[in-house]
Amino acid sequence: MNNLPCLTALRRIVLPSVMLSCLSYQSVFAHHVLGRPAYSLNEDSNTPPSMAVETQIGDFFITYMVFPAFPKSAQPGRINLYIQGIDEGRYFNDKVTFLVIDDAFFSDRQEVIGTQDIDDGVYRQGFVFKEDGEYLIRAHFEDNEVPYDIDFPLQVGELSPVKPLVATVLVLLFTIVGSNLLMGKRAQLAKFRAHRKSET
Repeated sequence: MNNLPCLTALRRIVLPSVMLSCLSYQSVFAHHVLGRPAYSLNEDSNTPPSMAVETQIGDFFITYMVFPAFPKSAQPGRINLYIQGIDEGRYFNDKVTFLVIDDAFFSDRQEVIGTQDIDDGVYRQGFVFKEDGEYLIRAHFEDNEVPYDIDFPLQVGELSPVKPLVATVLVLLFTIVGSNLLMGKRAQLAKFRAHRKSET
């Protein structure tokens, strides 16, 4: 009873998928964030965005952009958020609160970076991050007592290859050790069955 081809096929499928998922993971909590007022937009106002995303949430079309194209630590940046009603095309005109949340597992830490009013059809929130890393920005607002949360990732500085590499090595190590233990147990079980057969 040889399960070696099955385990080899399992390794060929599982290991690459685990490696790909680990390479994209890095979590940094934004405990060093300075909120900036909406009017603090100076010379970077005409820079291209690092991302521009359009989506639909509930009764609203949402468009958000992050400036500049490559945000860096200790340098000002900003978020532009457009919220427009689907049916009547009206702009949402109540306050929007911007937060940075910790996207690590089993954590709900968050920090408010500002609350903004609409200005010429757009909500503008400035930010300064003291450390490079991956952050998760949340824009929160309520319409007719219905809460809306818009989450989007923000990469500040260059992505460090060290943490995903360490995570990948650990996952590979656990996968290899686990598969070796499984193969060892199956080999022992096969020997035990063969021994019992020879006794009868």
